[in-house]
Amino acid sequence: MTVASVAVQAAAIGPLDLTTLGEAYRHGRRKPSAVIAAIYDAIAASGEDGVWIVLNPRDAALQRAAELERDGVSDALPLWGVPFAVKDNIDVAGLPTTAACPAFSYLPTQTAFAVQKLLAAGAILIGKTNLDQFATGLVGVRSPYGVARNPFDAAYIPGGSSSGSAVAVSSGLVSFALGTDTAGSGRVPAGFNNIVGLKPSVGLLSGSGMVPACRSIDCISVFALTVPDSMAVLEAAAGLDTGDGYSRAAPAGWRSVVPAKPSAFRFGLPQKAQRKFFGNAEAEKLFDAAIAKLQAMGGTSVEIDYAPFAEAAGFLYQPAGTAERTAATADFMAGHAGAMHPVTRAIVEKGLGASGADVYRMQYRLQALRQQTAKVWDDLDCMVVPTSGTIYRIDEVAADPIALNSNLGTYTNFVNYFDLAALAVPNGFQPNGLPAGITLIAPRFHESVLAAIGHAFHQQSGLTLGATGFAQPAAKPAAAAPSWPWITVAVFGAHMSGEPLNPQLLALGGRLIGPCRTAPDYRLYRLREKNMLRPGLVRIGAGAGVAIGCELWSLPPAGFGVMTAAIPGPLGIGSVTLEDGSSVKGFLCEAIAVGDAEDISAYGDWRAYRRAVAA
Repeated sequence: MTVASVAVQAAAIGPLDLTTLGEAYRHGRRKPSAVIAAIYDAIAASGEDGVWIVLNPRDAALQRAAELERDGVSDALPLWGVPFAVKDNIDVAGLPTTAACPAFSYLPTQTAFAVQKLLAAGAILIGKTNLDQFATGLVGVRSPYGVARNPFDAAYIPGGSSSGSAVAVSSGLVSFALGTDTAGSGRVPAGFNNIVGLKPSVGLLSGSGMVPACRSIDCISVFALTVPDSMAVLEAAAGLDTGDGYSRAAPAGWRSVVPAKPSAFRFGLPQKAQRKFFGNAEAEKLFDAAIAKLQAMGGTSVEIDYAPFAEAAGFLYQPAGTAERTAATADFMAGHAGAMHPVTRAIVEKGLGASGADVYRMQYRLQALRQQTAKVWDDLDCMVVPTSGTIYRIDEVAADPIALNSNLGTYTNFVNYFDLAALAVPNGFQPNGLPAGITLIAPRFHESVLAAIGHAFHQQSGLTLGATGFAQPAAKPAAAAPSWPWITVAVFGAHMSGEPLNPQLLALGGRLIGPCRTAPDYRLYRLREKNMLRPGLVRIGAGAGVAIGCELWSLPPAGFGVMTAAIPGPLGIGSVTLEDGSSVKGFLCEAIAVGDAEDISAYGDWRAYRRAVAA
């Protein structure tokens, strides 16, 4: 199929992003049964497109749609009527799991934990998608079920290993799809298909019911048309699963939301000489343009030494790095080696040459690299890299399958080894019509930070959704910022920049967000206690107050706790409403303490008052 034919197909189905589809459902303009029927018609018309390994029976999907329609739209089902797909190394009861190896196929009796949560949220399964066999590869061509056609140019690879999932989303056949990510399989296909790929922190999505590749670093990933869609899916599917030894509960205050983009942020970049595009000058131009766009959005770029990240990335396909893949497939390979894809088999067999001592030596070195790189996050909100340095034709990969695959992992492999979160977003098109993306990376459980910046970047690009030709939906109001990994605090006096107590904020890990003003519900007073001048902010109520200037700062939860414990009365921390209607934590004063204090509200903020007094 060509881009034009994909757009025609998508038009027949209708836009499937969660915002547009949800509004159509709520207003009765579309029904799940009609959407599902149109999807199955489009799949049938596509023929052997290499996307699907097995479909959920059409009648079963339509029956589920009818059940949802009978009960009506419900806020209790956040994914009501939403069509989705699952990579075929994730179990769905009653449908075979093949991991793209027919001889390995089995029929599970239990649905994977994460998939079950999506079904319980109202989503409708369309089918299971093609992949690089045993999730081994970033190319999407190592499958006996064919190659999922890249909707932008079928001569080029779709990216792997989650190839079918990415193409299904890009082609407008599903709203979202699950993939898996061991070394970039949830990100590289997103870059090649002009969609969003979310690699969550390991353990946020349970791995129960997933055929492992490297179990200690595997995670289920999400492909979607927009960043908010990916976060909504994460919200629905996340949860602690005691049946999965790698499942983790998110920290208190973590939320899968898209808050407002910070007005100022710092993003790390590999040094110019360390960036690799493998001869693709157009991809390099696109990445340089992305840097400029991020700077225009309020970002400050910081070049970092990428060498330790690159060293970690290089371990993946060394014998010690492949030993975990060998462990996952050794029993099957012992009796069915001839049934495996030759490239997959060659990679997995490399692990047979690694001793236990080799594996431990690799782990020791990786731990040292984690320690060495951990300090970069003290000064950064995220790192930004190309999702991949280039893209290859199918025939190029066939001629050199290992080296070219390795090139595609240049900016991805280390993320899993270092227990980081990552978000791939579209970045535009090369002159040949092929898309490219960037990936934002941050420490584990920082998904909301990535979402805030990544969503703003995607929106300002004006790019259409996947290969569908549909425009991005209008932006929704930003969600309230979660209290993890940062707590936003409004300060009004001595903690402001340049004031005497500001070093305390900096010592606690505070980062300046920027100036702001409260809603016009407050009054500011001058307090004099123990020979110290301090401001006291009191909420008076609408009509009696004014807007007071302040600074917004971000603090890590531990720093916030230390600061709060040290605040002397009559000041304390409460909820402060800002001029845009949002609420943050901030310094407030007990009303009883301002009875005879000087009202300085007319000055607008503490600094203006200080300047007036000094004059």
